[in-house]
Amino acid sequence: MKIEAKTVEEYIDQLPEDRQEVFKKLRKIKKLSLPQGFEEKIQYDMISYVVPRKIYPEGYHVDPSQELGFLAIGNQKNHVGIYHSGIYMIPDLEEWFVNEYPNHMKTKLDMGKSCIRFKNIKTIPYELLQELFTKVTPEEFVEVYESARRDKE
Repeated sequence: MKIEAKTVEEYIDQLPEDRQEVFKKLRKIKKLSLPQGFEEKIQYDMISYVVPRKIYPEGYHVDPSQELGFLAIGNQKNHVGIYHSGIYMIPDLEEWFVNEYPNHMKTKLDMGKSCIRFKNIKTIPYELLQELFTKVTPEEFVEVYESARRDKE
């Protein structure tokens, strides 16, 4: 379900009512826990948290017109997706999350490389996500990102 919006508020207003509450809660825990420095914007048709140009002027290497994306929250047809680049790029963080997940959920973890999918919006582990959001600063993410880019050159 693609949502075209210029602002986060427009994005949320277009969601079904039950998902609006989920996204408002996710934004709230993000504001309480995401380290300072990330900026909120719409990027790739999702609510995104990016490393701003003042911290990382180069932007995303695949599309330098875009800021370096770190975290996104997307409404999909059959799930709410949390796209966390730290989980994809930091093996210790992925290991922590995978090991911690069963302490918060009875269902099997539905996760891709960076996407955590929640099909049942009534059982989203907000406390676990809040803790996950605290784990990486913009500067730490840039360091990991730059290291990964050097490895591929």
